[in-house]
Amino acid sequence: MEFAVTAIGRDRPGIVAAISGALFELGGNIEDSQMSILRGHFAVMLIVRLSGEADPGRLEARLEEVAQGLDLEAVTVSALEDLEGAVARPSHVLSVYGADRPGIVHGVTSALAQLGVNITNLETRLSGGPDSPLYVMLLEISLGDTPAEDVEAALGEVAARSEVEVSVRPLQADAL
Repeated sequence: MEFAVTAIGRDRPGIVAAISGALFELGGNIEDSQMSILRGHFAVMLIVRLSGEADPGRLEARLEEVAQGLDLEAVTVSALEDLEGAVARPSHVLSVYGADRPGIVHGVTSALAQLGVNITNLETRLSGGPDSPLYVMLLEISLGDTPAEDVEAALGEVAARSEVEVSVRPLQADAL
């Protein structure tokens, strides 16, 4: 049985160790995961497989103990359906650079949504100095049946409106 597990809270050492330890105690295997710290706030998403006799209620209770022990803000557990055939694999990398201004994420993601392009990963960062902040957005996307030329044309329009640079390139073989 597979579950999506998420946890959020103030960052501190030992959060991943405590969550993974609780999952290991219950016979769980972490199959996919992503963790990040944004300005001192921790978030993790895990896909966990438990053996056939595992008790979902016990999983939730044990992770709630971990959350209370670490003073996390939230832990959620959701059973997953078998979605093996529906998993989108990224095919391209999209980079966006420019002066920071509201609406960049919305403009790019709306254009992709209108074309039926699936975003499989998205990261943003504000870099540069306080006098000239540079907004950086990196996305992994799955074009599906959408021609790359259509994506590039739509993103070119967004780039012009938002005054940012946009580039799309095929994703190289994935190491992780």
